[in-house]
Order: sequence, then structure tokens, then C-alpha cells
Amino acid sequence: MILIVDDNQNNIYSLKKLLESKDFQVDTANSGEEALGKALKNSYALIILDVQMPGMDGFEVAETFSGYSKTKEIPIIFLSAVNTDKRFITRGYASGGIDYVTKPIDPEILLLKVKTFYHLQENNLAMKKTQQSLELEVKGRRESQVTMKSEIDHFHLLLEALPQIAFTLTKDGVINFVNNKWYQYSNSEHEFPETHPDDHIIQDEFERCRKKGQALQLETRLKNLESGEYRYHLLRMSPVYEGNNVKNWVGTFTDIDDQKKVEKEKDEFLSIASHELKTPLTSIKAYMQLLDRKLKLDNKNAESVYVAKALSQVEKLNSLISDLLDVSKIENGKLKINKKPANLENLIHNTIDIILQTNENSSVKIERHIGKIERLIPFDEIRIEQVLINFLTNAIKYSPENNHVIVTTFVDEDEVKVSVTDFGIGIPDFKQDAVFHKFYRVEESSLQFQGMGIGLYICSEIIKQHNGTIGLSSKVEEGSTFYFTLPLN
Repeated sequence: MILIVDDNQNNIYSLKKLLESKDFQVDTANSGEEALGKALKNSYALIILDVQMPGMDGFEVAETFSGYSKTKEIPIIFLSAVNTDKRFITRGYASGGIDYVTKPIDPEILLLKVKTFYHLQENNLAMKKTQQSLELEVKGRRESQVTMKSEIDHFHLLLEALPQIAFTLTKDGVINFVNNKWYQYSNSEHEFPETHPDDHIIQDEFERCRKKGQALQLETRLKNLESGEYRYHLLRMSPVYEGNNVKNWVGTFTDIDDQKKVEKEKDEFLSIASHELKTPLTSIKAYMQLLDRKLKLDNKNAESVYVAKALSQVEKLNSLISDLLDVSKIENGKLKINKKPANLENLIHNTIDIILQTNENSSVKIERHIGKIERLIPFDEIRIEQVLINFLTNAIKYSPENNHVIVTTFVDEDEVKVSVTDFGIGIPDFKQDAVFHKFYRVEESSLQFQGMGIGLYICSEIIKQHNGTIGLSSKVEEGSTFYFTLPLN
């Protein structure tokens, strides 16, 4: 908007019509005092100011404008019919004007000057707004940087206070922070600690998980730089997401060497106890079988029923001892996996038939969705059958109200996936990761169903030694799906 200041209404009228004909918005004032009041209330892009006015003349009004922050930047064009002398023109520029036009006015020249100064002022205002926005953005970024640095420093302080070795990595896997405990096992903050020659290479395992965006959990032995001793540590590396993208990684090494020693002593005890129990149990089983055969010669002998039940319990005890021996072999690295190319499809069908023939409940129904597996796959038939039997017997065992089980296979270019689905009691979300741990039992089922909690642990170790994966999905009171995968190569 343009402000015209003149005590002559005829001059105001003619100037206003001239400017409005060119689509300029115009405001008017009849005196310097009125002009000052309006300028402080409104925003003007240009002021056309008459020099000769009663009261405050144009020069005084301009000088007053220059004393206020809101008005000092507004461009002023002076109009005068009398004061054309050089000293008056000089005073006009000195008081804050940007041009001095004498009357009579040439309308074309005045319009040209008005357009020029008007657009210059608009550009200046736009530049100031842009500058203010940039200053606010810079200020906001600086405050964000200060806040972020404070948060990072606080996070690093927390990592320093941890009893574990703690570190962080960039999204590309470059180590960018380690706490002081790191240097007990590594001389460089950019290199992982040295591991035992028989253990996995940390960098390779991490790269495999990083490409998939998956967390890494690994037990490994680290070499203490001072003592040279290898101590067991549990490595956990988790991605930190920002939206759908990995922002960075956080990792810890937890010393579990003392725990591993206790577990080793326990496993040695289990191994010795299992072996010692196996020998008399085998003899008991043999004598019971002989007694069973002898009693069966006499059809009228009622004791044969009790012997058959005793043999069934002996078989259960034998199975438990076998599981304990398997656990012992796993912990000592002696669980042998004999991979040979075999037909997995036939094995699945045969295992289902065995379950149906041996299960006491004749109402059990196992639905088969088993696709054609054209090629032979390298695996240990005995051990994979053991996994399948465990999945199927658990599906039946934990579905007392629903005897319907579904077995499904899926094959892609890299692996075959075998799933067993039941419609039983289900497992809560927060307990699903633990079911494959040794001796773990879900509390909700431990009183109702017998077991030692080692069957799924053995299954997971068997699948791991086949370089496959094992897992489950479950909903309470709706059922569970346990699955494993085997690589085709």
C-alpha cells in the first residue's frame, strides 16, 4: 500500500486516481501528524510526502519516521513546488528520502519511479522475511543440535555406567562409540575383540544380520588382552529404527563365563546320571518284555495288562533319558548330524503315519498340505524325524479340546519350510522367544501338561546344525504354528 501525504485535497485526489489506475492500493493523510499515526499502525511499501505543509513540514515528518523501527525503512519520495534549490533537495535526502520530485509533476515519470521503488521495497521485505525464516531455522537447528548432543552425551554416559562392554555402530556397521570396558578385549575402537578360533567371526555374523535388518544374538569367547584368557560373552546387537529405516545399531557383550562353567558342571552331571540310568533301565525293559511275553501265553491272565502299562512308563522314562543325553551331547559339541541327500516329502508322510498309528486317541486328525518336493535335500533323516515327532506330539498334547492338526510345506529357490499348526491353548507373545531355551516351560501349561522343557531346545539345536531356522507364531486360546526351514543346498 502507498501513503500520500499532502495538505492539498486536489493534489491528493489527482495522485490517488493516477496510482489507482495502475492497480496500486492507496491511503491518504492531510498532515504530518496524521501520516505518523497511520504509519505506526499500518504497513506501507512507499510514502509520497509533500514538503510544504502547515505544522510539521515534510522534512520533519521524514526525520520522525527515521526514529521508529517500523517506519525507518519505508522509502519516501518528496514532492515540492517551491523548494527546488539544491540545499533543500540535499536536506530531503539527508532526512531519509530516496527521491525528490518537483511540481508540476510528470505523471509518467512519477509512475515509473513509484513502480521502481514500490517493487524494490516489496523485494526488500520479501528478502527480510526469508532472512528471518532462515535465522529461525538456523536457530532451531542449533537448538536441535545442542539437544541431540546432550541426549547423545547422556546415552554415552549410561553406556559407560553399564557393567557390560557397550558400543554403537552407524547404519552401515561402522563402530562409532565404545565404553571403557571395550579396551579390556580390543586395542582398537574400530575393530571387534578377538574371538576363539573355533567360534564364529563377529563381523561376518553381524553383516549377515545387518543386510536383513535383524538383531544378532551370539555366544562367543573373547580374548582378554591382559590375561590372554578366553571368556564366554553373550553378544547382542540390535538395530535402532527411525521410521522404516535403520538409524544405527547398539550392542553389548555380557560376560557369562561363570554361568557357562556352572552349566558345564550341571551338564556333566546330567550326562553321567543319564548314562548310569540307561544301563539298569535297559535291563528292566528287557525283563519286563520277557514277562509280558510269558503272561500273554495265558489269555486269562489279568496281570498282562499291568505289565503292558509298566512297559509304557518304562518307554517314557527311556525317552526322557535319551533327551537328557541329547542335551549333554549338544552342550559338549558331540551331537552328531549325518547329512545325506534324502526325500523330505516321504519322511514327512511317514512320520505323520507313525504318529497316527501310535497315538492312543483315535480321533486325532492330521491334515496334509504337503507340496511336491522334486529334489533330494541333504539332511539327517533320524534327527529331522525327531523334530517332526516333537512338533506333532506337542500339537496333539497341547490341544486337548481340538484334535485337528495341519502340516504344511512351502518351497522356494533357497529353502523348504515345514509348519505344524494346532488349535490349542496357544502361547503369550512375551513368552514365545523363550520356548526354545533349555528347561523352559510356559507356566500356564506346566501344571496341566507333563514335560521337562528340553524337547524344543533339542529341536532348535538340530535345526541350527542344519543351517536352518526355527520359530513359531501363536495366539492364546487360538493355537500355535511351529515351523523350521532347511536350506536346499
